[in-house]
Amino acid sequence: MPTIGVIIPVHNEEQNLLDLYKRLKGVLSSIDDDHELIFVNDGSSDNSLELILGLSKQDESVYYINLSRNFGHQIAVSAGLNYSKADAVVIIDSDLQDPPELINKLFSEYKNGYDVVYAKRRKRDGEGALKKGTAKLFYRVLRKLVPFEIPIDTGDFRLISQKVVKSLNTMPEQNKFLRGQIAWLGFKQTYVFFDRDSRKKGETSYSYSKMFRLAFDGITGFSDKPLALVTKLGFIISFVAFMFIMFAIFSHFVLKETITGWTSIIVSASFLGGIQLFSIGIIGEYISRINRNVQNRPLYIIEATNLKNSEDKNS
Repeated sequence: MPTIGVIIPVHNEEQNLLDLYKRLKGVLSSIDDDHELIFVNDGSSDNSLELILGLSKQDESVYYINLSRNFGHQIAVSAGLNYSKADAVVIIDSDLQDPPELINKLFSEYKNGYDVVYAKRRKRDGEGALKKGTAKLFYRVLRKLVPFEIPIDTGDFRLISQKVVKSLNTMPEQNKFLRGQIAWLGFKQTYVFFDRDSRKKGETSYSYSKMFRLAFDGITGFSDKPLALVTKLGFIISFVAFMFIMFAIFSHFVLKETITGWTSIIVSASFLGGIQLFSIGIIGEYISRINRNVQNRPLYIIEATNLKNSEDKNS
């Protein structure tokens, strides 16, 4: 079993792969010659796969998993976790925004007895105010909603022990939110501060819609408070409507003033319609999660890999 391994999900990162490989090899070789690099090609349309195949031919510590299509970042990482056998496993993106050199510090904390060592961002270069603001808001809202501690200002860049890897591989849900799953597991955790670099080459494929989807998966996967909110809204609106009816009756029979006006009717109907659609949407998200898990389809499909003797059950 390798001492340390790295899982790298890849989607259209041909411009960064060789630099990433060189920097990772320099770091891992300083830790232990017995290591593994698992590149997971998540449906890239550029030359990423060709570069990975070339690296695997010249370096026996390089492994690849080529998924049949783009399944998404979290599932690509999950595929790598199903195959990794290293004592300590690092998850890192392939865009070079997370510095591979930080792995030395992560591994040092792992040797101190920690099962999870995550990288906590002090600052995020090259990202707009909107992205930084929405990310900060999401983590703080999520922290209020879930019944356990989720570290804020962190991504998936972290080191986890093989014990954590095996536990993650027993969690079958289709809508993956790995940083939440790792926090839910518990185990002994700590963090290392770092400054996140800006992207040097290429363009991110992680759009705002994907970020929003990930945020929803995080909330609906670990909290039922949105459903409780729907119930509270129902009670509040019903109470307000009842009070308005009482006021209308009082005005008509006591004050002899009948409440009229189509504007108030339209505004009230629009408001109630919006609340109803919002509530149905929240309930629909939970039903969608149930539906995907009941279907029990494979989490991903592997087109090709050079990894052998895996216990993977998802392909």
